[in-house]
Amino acid sequence: MGADQNIDIAVILPCLNEEAAIASVVIEFKAALPNARIFVYDNASTDETARVAAEAGAQVRTELCRGKGNALRRAFADLDADIYVIADGDGTYDAMNAPQMIDIMMQESVDMVVGVRTHQDDAAYRPGHVFGNRAFSYLFRLFFKAEYADILSGYRVLSRRFVKSFPSVSTGFEIETEMSAHAAYLRLPVREIMTHYKARADGDKSKFNTLSDGIRILRRMQTFLRLYRPLVVFGMIALLGAIVSITLAIPLIDEYIRTGLVPRLPTAVLSASMMVSALIVFVVGVILDAQARYFAERKRLSYLTYPPPPYLDPTRL
Repeated sequence: MGADQNIDIAVILPCLNEEAAIASVVIEFKAALPNARIFVYDNASTDETARVAAEAGAQVRTELCRGKGNALRRAFADLDADIYVIADGDGTYDAMNAPQMIDIMMQESVDMVVGVRTHQDDAAYRPGHVFGNRAFSYLFRLFFKAEYADILSGYRVLSRRFVKSFPSVSTGFEIETEMSAHAAYLRLPVREIMTHYKARADGDKSKFNTLSDGIRILRRMQTFLRLYRPLVVFGMIALLGAIVSITLAIPLIDEYIRTGLVPRLPTAVLSASMMVSALIVFVVGVILDAQARYFAERKRLSYLTYPPPPYLDPTRL
């Protein structure tokens, strides 16, 4: 495996009250990646997560602001490595997939490898979560024009230049969507592989709330769309306003042609106002789109200041 070379690999495990599973997760990643550094970011747990993780051999650090996005943002700022492996501390991801994901990154020089979750047990991946993930992934493909099968997967391998050019603003589970949006907008090379998704340890409850976290992810996706593709958002609003304006104007125009009169003056004023507003919204979208392209170029230049992932020649394996 290419990861056995002198490559600095950091495994990041954000945790909130995961004392039931974190020891086995740390041990599994140490076995799969014996040369990697294992970091557990304790996200203000109220149980013995930090102690158990340290006893298992992980380096434990603390992020007091709760939320997976906060923990990962802190880790990305603190840690320097050639390759970053991120997973959850609940034991749902198979650590033995990590070497393959790293080899793909090194062989193909991609910046992100995503573990697409597959499962055989409904207890591991509840039907509501499966439906929500498929719906969000479909919307993401539709709006961002990027083929992702699982934008919410928490199992990812990231290059150094991805991490250090990633201006994370998410606080919670929407961090994965933000990573996917960042890669899609900068057109970074990404690969996906199938990974087994396991049930959580006995007595361990999921921190993901299907309804509330789903709404947060949807709202965050709308925010990313507005930031990364403002012309799409404002163009759709402008188009809707223009359609309403034209719909109101057609009867007025027909009546004016037949009688030479405009008896419904308030409707005429409303129609004209709607069209003017639509044009203003469209111009705003054009301006914000130019600004977004400028910021994308800045992010791209920041991304290019870092070297690509260490290359592994597949013929030498």
